[in-house]
Amino acid sequence: MLDFGIKDIFDIVIVALLLYYIYRLMKESGTLNIFYGVMSFIVVWAIASEILDMRLTGTILDKFMSIGLLILVILFQDQIKRFLVELGSHRDWKFLRKIFHHDTAGSGEEAEAHRRVMAVVYACMSMAKSKTGALIVVEGSMPLDAYAKTGDRIDACINTRLIENIFFKNSPLHDGAMIIARHRIEAAGCILPVSHDSDVPRSLGLRHRSALGIAQATDAVAIVVSEETGYISVAHRGKLETRLSSTELEHKLTDFKAGERTDRL
Repeated sequence: MLDFGIKDIFDIVIVALLLYYIYRLMKESGTLNIFYGVMSFIVVWAIASEILDMRLTGTILDKFMSIGLLILVILFQDQIKRFLVELGSHRDWKFLRKIFHHDTAGSGEEAEAHRRVMAVVYACMSMAKSKTGALIVVEGSMPLDAYAKTGDRIDACINTRLIENIFFKNSPLHDGAMIIARHRIEAAGCILPVSHDSDVPRSLGLRHRSALGIAQATDAVAIVVSEETGYISVAHRGKLETRLSSTELEHKLTDFKAGERTDRL
C-alpha cells in the first residue's frame, strides 16, 4: 500500500513552486526552449533509472546529470543569481526585512524620491517631443556595476537638464545607456546585452533590444525614447511595453521604487 502523507504533499508543492519560478525566469530571459529540453532529459532519466530500472542507461544518464548540473550553473549564473535575488526580495518576506532593516525614511525622503522620479519623466517627455533617442536603466535589486564599467562614470544627481544634455544628438555619450543607481546617475555611454528574442517587432531598433536584454538579464527597469517615433517604452522582467504616456511612465517608476527598491532611484 502506498504511504502518502502530509509531508509528501509539501514535497510536491515545493517542487512545483520551484519549477514554476524556474519556468517564469527562463521565459523572461528568452531561454524557455532550454527549460523544455532540460525537463525532457530529467523525465527520460527518471523513467530509465527509477521506473524501468535500466542499469546501463541509468548509469550513463546519471553521469550526464552530475556534469550537466555544473554546466547549467556556469551557463546560467546570471539567471540563477536573479532567481535568488527575487526569492529574497519577495513581498511575502517583507516582515523579515523589517526585523533586520529599520526604515527611517520620512515624508521628506518620499518627496525627494518623487522629485527624482519626475526628473526622469520630464526628461523623457522633453526628449520624446524632440525625438531624441535615449536609453535609461534604473537599477533594481541586482547590481549593474559590470555594465556601468563599460561606459563613462558620471556620479551626479538625477537632474532633467543633465539627462537631456547627455542624450543630446551631438553628445559623445548619447548612443549608449545611462545607468541610475543609489539616487544618482552612475554612468553613461554604457553597453548592454542585446536581446535576440524573435517576438520583438522588426520596427524596433537596437535601443529597444538592449532595453529588453538588460530586463531579461536583471530585474532593472529600462526606459527607451525612440529616435524615429518619439514613443516612450519600458522594459521590465523580460517584457517590453511601448507607447507609454508620461503618466504611465510615472506610475511604472513609482511602483518600481515602492517595490522595496527605494535605495536605487
